[in-house]
Amino acid sequence: MTNPLIIALDFPNWETTDRFLVQFPTDESLFVKVGMELFYQEGPQLIKTLKARGYRIFLDLKLYDIPNTVQSAMTVIGQLGVDYTTIHAAGGQAMLKAGAAGLKKGAALGNVRPAKLLAITQLTSTSEAQMQTEQLVNVSLPESVAHYAQLAQASDCDGVGCSAEEEPTIREHTNADFLCVTPGIRPATSQTNDQKRAVTPHEAAQAESSAIVVGRPITQATNPYQAYQAIKSEWESFK
Repeated sequence: MTNPLIIALDFPNWETTDRFLVQFPTDESLFVKVGMELFYQEGPQLIKTLKARGYRIFLDLKLYDIPNTVQSAMTVIGQLGVDYTTIHAAGGQAMLKAGAAGLKKGAALGNVRPAKLLAITQLTSTSEAQMQTEQLVNVSLPESVAHYAQLAQASDCDGVGCSAEEEPTIREHTNADFLCVTPGIRPATSQTNDQKRAVTPHEAAQAESSAIVVGRPITQATNPYQAYQAIKSEWESFK
């Protein structure tokens, strides 16, 4: 699946998740994101259940700890056979490299294909003013994101999670095959909620995002499959 639309399964438990997923045709090739809330509630068995249904999986746990701990955790994640997973670029090169090494080790132990490792640059809920006053980062937000992207590429990561607003800058500073996966996607008619740097599917396509992640505009829609198809159509028609 090239340039996928990934649905963020931001639900509290498997029962709620299953009620959502059964609204989609069984032959629809879904790519889904499992975040902290759902994974911490259901654990690795959830990943096995989703894989058994044929879904591709983005496990978004945003690891951030000392290198040894991150490497050990990524070794566990690597055995699950997910397609994407995440780590915080702010943890630094030693942590990023340890995470990448752990992921590859886990894949070998589990006899599965290694997941793509995405580094989180600046969350799409963070504004430049917040970054500068709360993180004491004195450069502009695009400069911070580009720096983290370069650090991630030099540290064996496959790409970054970023807003499409910064993607042109990232592309200038990384290789052509470096992934830019874009959360914070909101159709023009949707509320931005807590997202500060939201973009439309059209804007993400114009920025040449590698994939987009959509949550509430689909999961909270009256007809989730219809909302999914509309966003997917807009996303794919401009690529």
